[in-house]
Amino acid sequence: MSDNFLDMLVFVRVVQAGSLSGAARDLNFSLTVVSRKLSRLEDRLGVRLVNRTTRSLSLTEEGARFYERCSKILTEIDDAETEATSGRDTASGLLKVTATYAFSRRWLAPLLHEFREAHPDLTIHLDTEDGLVNIVEGGYDLAIRFGALSDSSLIARQIAPNRRVICASPAYLDRRSRPETIDDLPAHEVIAFGEPPSTHWTFADGRSANVTARLTTNNGELAHRWALSGAGLVLKSIWDVKDDIDSGALEIVLPEAKLAAAPIHAVFPHSRLAAAKVRLCIDFLSQRLRKASPADLSADHG
Repeated sequence: MSDNFLDMLVFVRVVQAGSLSGAARDLNFSLTVVSRKLSRLEDRLGVRLVNRTTRSLSLTEEGARFYERCSKILTEIDDAETEATSGRDTASGLLKVTATYAFSRRWLAPLLHEFREAHPDLTIHLDTEDGLVNIVEGGYDLAIRFGALSDSSLIARQIAPNRRVICASPAYLDRRSRPETIDDLPAHEVIAFGEPPSTHWTFADGRSANVTARLTTNNGELAHRWALSGAGLVLKSIWDVKDDIDSGALEIVLPEAKLAAAPIHAVFPHSRLAAAKVRLCIDFLSQRLRKASPADLSADHG
């Protein structure tokens, strides 16, 4: 709060309380502080606002006009705060979200539909893009991303743990044999995706493997489909492949070799920090995703 605004607030409280001591009690200030702020305001304006005696207090002509304007300003501020507070639990307007296609199809789309059903005045637009988009230039309110945040101009909040796994179809592994160590990975057929496709796999213990990909794509869902067809190994989020692993369509390779964690984050511009629609959506997604987290995700996976 600026000194000018605080001095104005003290002046209004003095008038409303009818005395400096009454204003001091209302504001929880000392009488000395109230007197000093009122004097500083009069000095800055160059006019006397209040006629003070030991027994009474009255407004000067200038003080009466200034009080009328100040009280209107403070009322407007109170009304604005009330309006903002009343919308704390209501999301409205357009919420523009970006996320990867695979995660959106399996998880985000149904959750956003559920969130919109709870907020009838809200409109949601979801863009799917595996590459990193410029959130600010694209006008996005929110992005759902895997891994660490590299852009310090944005705010990131972790909303769910995530474990990445190397997996392949049983048919491919039966044909090519199952890797027994990280050192076996470069000899295998690999499917890589991303922009650019990632062929450097880093593990939680600091080890890494440089693999060669004969099939690459910018789309994680296509890489997933290739893996299901027996084309090779792929590194995917457990959120994307859990159903196929449970059904036996895919098999985790080197399950004891934990890959570096890449938790799921909600990322948004600083300008969206106070928007109810953003805050409420993040809270909702965090609650639902943590409840739905695959059972083998634990705290040490990030």
